[in-house]
Amino acid sequence: MKLIYKEYCHEEFDANGTLTSFSIRCPDTFNFAYDVVDRIAREDPERLALVWCNVAGEERRFNFREISALSNQTANYLKSLGIRKGDRVMLMLKRHHEYWTTILALHKLGAVAVPATHMLTVKDIVYRVQSASIKAVVCTPDGDLADYVLEAQKQCPTLTVTCIVRRPKQGFLLLDEGVAASPDRFDRVPTLSTDPLLMYFTSGTTGYPKAVIHDHSYPLAHIITARHWQNVKEGGLHLTVADTGWGKASWGKLYGQWLAGTAVMVYDFDKFVAADLMAVIQKYQVTTFCAPPTIYRFLIKEGIEGYDFSSLTYATNAGEALNYEIYRQFVEKTGVQLMEGFGQTETTLLVANLAGSRSKPGSMGKPSPLYDVHLMDRDGNEVATGEVGEIVVRPCREGRQFGIFTAYNNDEELYKKVWKGGVYHTGDTAYRDEDGYFWYVGRVDDIIKSSGYRIGPFEIESVLMEHPAVMECAITGVPDPERGQIVKATIVLTRQYAPSPELARELQEYVKKATAPYKYPRVVEFVKELPKTISGKIRRVEIREKDSVS
Repeated sequence: MKLIYKEYCHEEFDANGTLTSFSIRCPDTFNFAYDVVDRIAREDPERLALVWCNVAGEERRFNFREISALSNQTANYLKSLGIRKGDRVMLMLKRHHEYWTTILALHKLGAVAVPATHMLTVKDIVYRVQSASIKAVVCTPDGDLADYVLEAQKQCPTLTVTCIVRRPKQGFLLLDEGVAASPDRFDRVPTLSTDPLLMYFTSGTTGYPKAVIHDHSYPLAHIITARHWQNVKEGGLHLTVADTGWGKASWGKLYGQWLAGTAVMVYDFDKFVAADLMAVIQKYQVTTFCAPPTIYRFLIKEGIEGYDFSSLTYATNAGEALNYEIYRQFVEKTGVQLMEGFGQTETTLLVANLAGSRSKPGSMGKPSPLYDVHLMDRDGNEVATGEVGEIVVRPCREGRQFGIFTAYNNDEELYKKVWKGGVYHTGDTAYRDEDGYFWYVGRVDDIIKSSGYRIGPFEIESVLMEHPAVMECAITGVPDPERGQIVKATIVLTRQYAPSPELARELQEYVKKATAPYKYPRVVEFVKELPKTISGKIRRVEIREKDSVS
């Protein structure tokens, strides 16, 4: 069948086949579940949609006919429980295959899906349910999460429906039984492309998580993500390493991939073991792969050369800026380049090394042709080549701006703040080289101002990560009476090394030789672990706060 994504966009390419112009055509009533999934189920019912496996060796394969029917059954069951258009339903389903049919069911109902990680505590659940007026929760039976949900429900009067998958538990309806007893036909609920589709809570690196709302047109903006960045192909199998509770799942496990004709590979695990993931890639012949640099680092350290990656044609990374040493070793061991990309929970892909382009290792790439991306100083002026500025997005002059969030839930002031001056402020900084490539510097709040210099943490962290002693590190600024701030390195060592003044001096000299001398860390602290959000992002703000009172 004709690839569906082509009907929803206009594309232009250069001589190398790199996307240069892109626009979206979104019908007023577009709904991904009906107009993409159900349509494929009608026209090509046996097309592979999802391959799922877990640590125990269980496996399931779903074609689009099955996905469509199961999502209809789930929609009918949730409707029988009182879930209606506009209701907010939180999904804490890890990487269970039930996530895909349940989220599609919510799309069909016109309800708002609120994906969330299974690592939430009672306090986290209460905060999300209360702030978003969540009506129902569908959760995994694994661990203590179900108990946390029941405890949180006592403080949340809006939470009236609790469902669990796979195993029955007192206080919950068993979703599997309800779905199995429901009809597999479902009459379309009228929705508009401007209706709310998803609500994601950000990871909260600097404060309470923000609730980001996307509308029904959002999946179409991920055509570029899948087709032109991850370079998925019709009939391929794409694996993105992401829990369904985070926005990255929408980038790599559902929308753009199915629009572009590739199947989604899901490996359901709790504890990440590099060898197990590499065995999955080898066994299932994964063709395209996306993960944060941390994952690539573990794959390399655990002996990627011992596995057959011959099926892998393309690899991308996002979530953190890419360290050159990781890039070099991955290419050396697999022959596949890593193509970096950048975006946020609030957006889709903003900057990337797109397929067909010449990548620069360590660079974020160039702005996506879907967006008008610039680098600005604090006064709203465009910065010159080589100067650091905040990454901002100017709105389209004509029509809608697809893929950019429509609101922060119950926080109009914050929404206005990030859209100040008529442009969207990402809060991330970068500089642009003479070829137009962007190079990540750091969050606006993470920039260190020392003796008149503006120092971004990423460059120094990248250098330190190349030293064999360093497993993880975070660069922050420490108050200093003479320089304003000085650079501090907080470091987690690899098992082979122990903290010592001599090692600290060695690491300082290592940075001095690789960067401008004023950037070296004048303070080095060795720690057993770094403070992180539940999504695994380093909370530099916590390090700064500790240093400011010590």
